[in-house]
Amino acid sequence: MPAIPPRFPITSAEIDLVVADFYAAIRVHPGLGPVFATHVTDWPTHEEKIARFWRNAILMERSYDGNPMQAHREAGNVRPGMFTPWLALFDSILKRNLAPETAASWSALAHRIGQGLRYGVVDQATHADGVPKLT
Repeated sequence: MPAIPPRFPITSAEIDLVVADFYAAIRVHPGLGPVFATHVTDWPTHEEKIARFWRNAILMERSYDGNPMQAHREAGNVRPGMFTPWLALFDSILKRNLAPETAASWSALAHRIGQGLRYGVVDQATHADGVPKLT
């Protein structure tokens, strides 16, 4: 059976670089850093897991076996409004580390995934009557 081609040209090393640079920025981000720090105690292990996620999503490696929607729902402190700064920071990292066309392709994918996660968190962050939970 032929392998599924990558979504766009990128190397595993480039994915690793973006993930490492992103999490270095996350750790010092005033709004997002504390959210991640609540859950991540082993940054290298987390970064490797997320790099596997992206290699799976982009290169079709099938090396990731997590459930991002479940993880974000169960975190308990992820709010819908956090996705906009998360994606803005991620976009800045992509632009800093990749060729423009590669950065644009990865950004589009990240925004699609982020939209799905945001909807999943919004569903969890809404009372039965439709009023958003603000805390």
